[in-house]
Amino acid sequence: MKVTIVGAGAVGASCAEYVAIKDFASEVVLLDIKEGFAEGKAMDLMQTATLNGFDTKITGTTGDYSKTADSDVAVITSGIPRKPGMTREELIGINAGIVKEVATNLIKHSPDVILIVVSNPMDTMTYLVHKTTNLPKNRIIGMGGALDSARFKFRLSEALECPPSDVDGMVIGGHSDTGMVPLTRLATRNSVPVTAFISEDRLNQVSEDTKVGGATLTKLLGTSAWYAPGAAVSALVQAIACDQKKMFPCSAMLEGEYGLNDICIGVPAILGKDGLEKIVELELSDAESAKMKESAEGVKKTNTLLDV
Repeated sequence: MKVTIVGAGAVGASCAEYVAIKDFASEVVLLDIKEGFAEGKAMDLMQTATLNGFDTKITGTTGDYSKTADSDVAVITSGIPRKPGMTREELIGINAGIVKEVATNLIKHSPDVILIVVSNPMDTMTYLVHKTTNLPKNRIIGMGGALDSARFKFRLSEALECPPSDVDGMVIGGHSDTGMVPLTRLATRNSVPVTAFISEDRLNQVSEDTKVGGATLTKLLGTSAWYAPGAAVSALVQAIACDQKKMFPCSAMLEGEYGLNDICIGVPAILGKDGLEKIVELELSDAESAKMKESAEGVKKTNTLLDV
C-alpha cells in the first residue's frame, strides 16, 4: 500500500506521522513545492521509526510527481492555510488553481488512485476535483465531516464530563462555521441519548462550539490546526487501505441523496478498498433537513466562484 501526501506542512506531516505509526502502509511519499521541505520532514519522521516502532518507509520529494507513481491513495492538503479572520471561502481563488494542478499530476502518475481532498474550502475543492477529472465519484472523497465529528465528540465528552470513548456523534453538512449540522438528536453516551445527561441549552452550546471549532483553534494558534485534521485524514486512509467498511461523514458528490444534486457536501459514507463505497441516507428531522438545505445553499454559492 502506497500513500502519497501532497503538502508537507503541518497537516500533511501529521497525517504522514499517523499513517506511519499505524503501520498499515508500506510507503508514504510526501511532496511539496518548497525546496527540501518534504525531504526534511520525511527524514525527521523516519528518525522516529525505531522509537515509535513502525516499518513504513517515508520519503520526500520537491515537486517530482514521478515519485508518487502507483499510489493507491493520495491526500491533497496543498494550499495556503487559513489565517485569523479569514473564512474558508476567501481561500478559493488561490487554492482552486493549486488543487486542480495537483489532482491532474497525481492521476497522470497513478491512474487508479483514490483521492482525499483536505484543502479549503474543502467541499468546493472536492467538487472542483470531480468536475475537472475523469475519476468515478467513489474515488474522490472530501475530508471534513470526520474532523468535525471528532470535534463534536470532544465537546460532548467535555459537557458530559466523561471519557471521549464513551461518546458517539456525527456532523453532516458543509465543512464551514455556518454549514455544519451537528446531529445532536442522535448523539449518544454508550448507546444512551445524551439528552438523558445534559440539558437542551448545554447541548445547543456544544453544537455551537463544534461549528466554530476550526475558527477557535485558528484564533488560539494563529494558523489552522493540524493534529486533529492529520488524524482524521489518516483514519480515512486506513479505512480504505485496510478495507474496513467504516462509516465516516465525508464530502461526497450527491445525485439525489438527501434531495440534493450536483454538490459535494458532508454525508455518512462507508469507506473501503474501492474508496467511497456507499452513501448512507439518514432519516433527518424537519429541522435537520432545513439546516442541511441551508448548508447546501451556502456550498453551492461558493461553488459558483469556480471556473468549471
